Amino acid sequence: MSLLRRFVKEPINSRFLIRSISTVKPNRNASPVRRTTTEFDNLIYEAGNSGDFESIRRLLNTRVVHACFNTTSTFKFLTNTASYSPSLEDLRRILPQTDAGYTRKHAYETLIARLCKLNRIDDAKILISDMVNGRFGLTSSTYHPIINSLTKKNKIEEAWCVIESMRSNSIPVDVTSYNYFLTSHCYDGDVAETSKVLKKMEEEGLVPDTRTYDALVLGACKSRNVEAAMVILRRMEEVGLPVLYATHAHVITEMIECGYYALVVEFVMAYVGKDKRLDEENLGSLASKLIKRKRFKEAELVLEEMCVRGLRMGNGLREFYETNVINVTEKKN
Repeated sequence: MSLLRRFVKEPINSRFLIRSISTVKPNRNASPVRRTTTEFDNLIYEAGNSGDFESIRRLLNTRVVHACFNTTSTFKFLTNTASYSPSLEDLRRILPQTDAGYTRKHAYETLIARLCKLNRIDDAKILISDMVNGRFGLTSSTYHPIINSLTKKNKIEEAWCVIESMRSNSIPVDVTSYNYFLTSHCYDGDVAETSKVLKKMEEEGLVPDTRTYDALVLGACKSRNVEAAMVILRRMEEVGLPVLYATHAHVITEMIECGYYALVVEFVMAYVGKDKRLDEENLGSLASKLIKRKRFKEAELVLEEMCVRGLRMGNGLREFYETNVINVTEKKN
């Protein structure tokens, strides 16, 4: 018993387990243990809640070695929305001590994204300053969560200040950064501001991408200009850009709102057969919207197309199809 007491010199608590897992040397003769991102996230969560930030540093290094990269849950122990928290100060202390390169940069970017989700924009900006001062590989993608968060909240002027901060730090403003502004303006149907952003992109020689066009289609639909949305879609096809499922959804929703029931069925049918998942999304969404509007005849045509092509239906659509299409057909026969 005395030998056992000498061996166990400290209580086995969560902090001790985390430290043991992150520092133990692997047995070369043993089978390698495959760890998961969830396991690492859970360990960091426990370490963060217990204030063991040294273990967090080790876990951030180790997970990259295991190809278990950071996720949106990595810093989930940060939950408060206060402008100051001791946990953030501890993280600012240990992050510069993580392995240089990708490990350190991605840890910073993951933490910035988490802070933006908590609406702690000022804290996220502090981390940007830390990366600038430490020369930790700051890129345009590092700023994206901040710009996205601000534009979503319609804090456009503040978002433009972030753009100026990028320029002052010699970080190029990319298409994605501008797309956040476009999406915000297009969602509000603000054609004038949308045009200004497009002009800035053109002046800087930036080529619109899929999300740029998606924003423009959204803007056209918000302005009740379905014809313009169709023109933009055709332009996307001409330049060879893939169309997002959401882009089709913008058009379908607006056509339904305008009462263009025959036209929206024709629009969706024109894309059938090119992408099975797109077919399921478009046809399923259209059928649901038509049923809600009590446009049963058009809905039945859409559901028949789904059945013929063997496409997956939701439970509600399947029940409607079996009740209103199959049963009616059997009674007629």
